Amino acid sequence: MSQSQQDRNDTPAIVFGDKDNRQASLLTVFLRSARYEGRFLLHNSWDYVMLLWLPLLTILSTWWIFSKPYIVDVPIGVIDESRSSYSRTLTRYLDASPDLKVESFYPNMDSAREAILKKNIYAVVYIPNNFADQINKGAPSPVILKVNAQYGTHSGIIQKGVQTVTGTLSAGVEIKRSIKQGTDSRQAMISHTPISLERISLFNIGANYQQFLASTVIPALLHILAMIIGATTIGREIRDKTFSLWYHNMVFPDMPYPNFKRLKHIPPEQKLAYLHASLDESWQQPVDFTGLNAMTYQPVNSASSVLSRPNLGNPSNFNKSAKPRMPTKVSILALVVGLNGKLIWALLFYMLWGALMVTLAVSVHPASFAGMLLVFIAFIALTMISLWMGAIFSLTSYSLRMGLSSTGFVSAPSFAFAGVTFPLLAMSEGAQRWANALPLTHYLKVHLTQLQMSAPPAIAIPTVLGLVAAVIGTLMLTALLCLRAFKNPEDWGAR
Repeated sequence: MSQSQQDRNDTPAIVFGDKDNRQASLLTVFLRSARYEGRFLLHNSWDYVMLLWLPLLTILSTWWIFSKPYIVDVPIGVIDESRSSYSRTLTRYLDASPDLKVESFYPNMDSAREAILKKNIYAVVYIPNNFADQINKGAPSPVILKVNAQYGTHSGIIQKGVQTVTGTLSAGVEIKRSIKQGTDSRQAMISHTPISLERISLFNIGANYQQFLASTVIPALLHILAMIIGATTIGREIRDKTFSLWYHNMVFPDMPYPNFKRLKHIPPEQKLAYLHASLDESWQQPVDFTGLNAMTYQPVNSASSVLSRPNLGNPSNFNKSAKPRMPTKVSILALVVGLNGKLIWALLFYMLWGALMVTLAVSVHPASFAGMLLVFIAFIALTMISLWMGAIFSLTSYSLRMGLSSTGFVSAPSFAFAGVTFPLLAMSEGAQRWANALPLTHYLKVHLTQLQMSAPPAIAIPTVLGLVAAVIGTLMLTALLCLRAFKNPEDWGAR
């Protein structure tokens, strides 16, 4: 027997169990849990992409999509049956409006409707053949606007632009008629507009959609990704039945880390059997905890080495029905610390993305340092809530698939309930309750008031404290569900 083979046979293997094994301090629990997850990420590129490349691509692509921040030159069509100087003036005014662009003229409504269905234009202005005659008679001369109201933003901009143009032209016609009748020009203007509206925009004066929409869509998308990470990080341990292995690795410092480079090639239902085969024989046989002595290690002889290490290159040798070995006791404090360690990599990466997001937002609209700090703290709290919520969904169902489905159900439509695109106060009572139950709604309140409205920081502090309280609550619930999972190992393994 060679010296290397003799050394391998004499290598001590961990006795799987709690009694008399050296236990780690809470700091060591945190570090070992972080190393456990770090080793996994090192050899599983898709999970690493969820932390680095996908969030970065999401932020940059969203910001690039809204790089043209103002909606101008929305294409419309014109049907001019009047063909008069008045209709030509109206058409010229429509095209000169910054909101509108006369894309084409159409001979009839059928051709205009076809263009709307093809999305070549979003509206058509119909000028009837008696348009000029009615104006000359001083009678009402309506212009018909047919707009595709399916697109709320386009429709609102078109209606505002057409109304402004027709109002301007109408006032001009009446003022000219009054002047011809001998009225002073200044008096004519006052008489036709006795009540004027002075509109003052308090925030987002130029209707900058990069400031209004892009800076709020980015945290909504990161919220979805963070929930997916939380569901996946805990859900895969349940799916692979390695949940107890993760706990033992972080609690007992002598427990060796799994070989994640090899594990990624093993089917999920066979990973636990592979891990059992890679460790001491005591993994696969009942352990008499009362008979264990104070030794941390149990020597392995040649015979047991052969039994405990079958042909690892052939996955078909692994027992698909292998059962996880459970700890005799579980520390809730160790779970709380270990969960933070397991998800620390996601939190660190998302702190980086939060800083990038705030930097992009203040590049469009400057904000105070206190406001930026509150938004950053609120985003970190939102990220942690998202991670724990994802973990809660996987732990509740004991299924990674169900956890991801629940994550999508809650997080995907959350932006629609946040009150950014549709007024929160205009929602039904049930919708308002659901919106207020979602963490994104409260984060965006801080985001909008501090980065876009320059409100005093005192307004956002209660909301930030509420988010921090939600972090603690979701973390404790996650730890309690982990305890529940340890009591029901027969439910592990679902896809």
